[in-house]
Amino acid sequence: MAEGKGGLEDVVACDSEICFIDGKQGRLLYRGYDITELAGHVSFEEVCYLLWYGDLPNSGQLKELRGRLAAARVLPAGIVQLLRELPPARPMMSLRTAVSALGLYDPERDDNSLPACQRKAERMTAQMPSLVAALARLSEGKEPVAPRADLGEAANFLHMMRGSDPEPLQVEAMDMALVLHADHELNASTFSARVTAATLADMHAAITSAVGTLEGPLHGGANEEVMRMLVKIGAPEKAAAFVHDALAAGQKISGFGHRVYKTEDPRATILRRMSHDLGERAGSTLYYDITRAVEKAIFEEKKLYPNVDLYSASTYHAMGIATDFFTPIFAVSRVSGWSAHVLEQYAHNRLIRPRAEYVGPGARHLPAQAAR
Repeated sequence: MAEGKGGLEDVVACDSEICFIDGKQGRLLYRGYDITELAGHVSFEEVCYLLWYGDLPNSGQLKELRGRLAAARVLPAGIVQLLRELPPARPMMSLRTAVSALGLYDPERDDNSLPACQRKAERMTAQMPSLVAALARLSEGKEPVAPRADLGEAANFLHMMRGSDPEPLQVEAMDMALVLHADHELNASTFSARVTAATLADMHAAITSAVGTLEGPLHGGANEEVMRMLVKIGAPEKAAAFVHDALAAGQKISGFGHRVYKTEDPRATILRRMSHDLGERAGSTLYYDITRAVEKAIFEEKKLYPNVDLYSASTYHAMGIATDFFTPIFAVSRVSGWSAHVLEQYAHNRLIRPRAEYVGPGARHLPAQAAR
């Protein structure tokens, strides 16, 4: 590939009203609302409504949405049986298969009208936490926990993950994390969802494409790599030497830098505080302290700022979540944004068909048979 031609960097692929990233100022806006005003002030359900329908809901609309989400959480029996029968695999591989299979059970699977797809967006956002929690429980040799209709999305997800009532601070942290990860413009997984939707494939096909894209360590899997790095470092005082040696060896350190942001990712700023508070509540800020030391060392050596993955790792760890399920939790949140982009693609659709700049050999002729 020719130098500088890969990655579609700075290429505008579509018009969108959903999300705006100001990379120079380090700002993230959902339909005009700054993420720093949303996180901690509105619920994940309110953000879902904002992404899907264009504005924050009033009290009546929010109550109705919460009711619809709660009613859609129960997984079809066939999907639960499928989860039991899947061979041991990385959670994201299992999740990708389950999301695809879920489309076969959707009551409106053959209806691709906009109203039907809006209902599918709600159902998929309600069912994704149930899928992830069931996979997590089964991976531990435990039975899946039934959802509770009296809990919000964040609290219910934590309840299904562990089978007990979560602490208020953990619910607050999970809700905030879901808000922060809900959308991020045309990242890799969102773009793949829009490309699939542009063919007029169904909503579940588009979200399956997004889940498959999210699996990669250069996208959603980065927070898992951060946690493994923190465990490997082991202590804050070892961070500087680890960073120096890793950079000298040409190794990439996850959790730093971003294709769009030229300053600190605003989501990292919020999660930094939450990571500290959760660690303190759990009785140990070890991984928060290591993360801070790594952040300092990276900035001194490379002048790179943290992205959302850096502090989401220690935040999830402090909530007792297994590292392999950090990326599936990303999907629990991002399905709201993926589906919003799919809805937008359907509403103003044009097949996405870019061109490649050919850099191969010039025109050639087949040699004579005797020469072959």
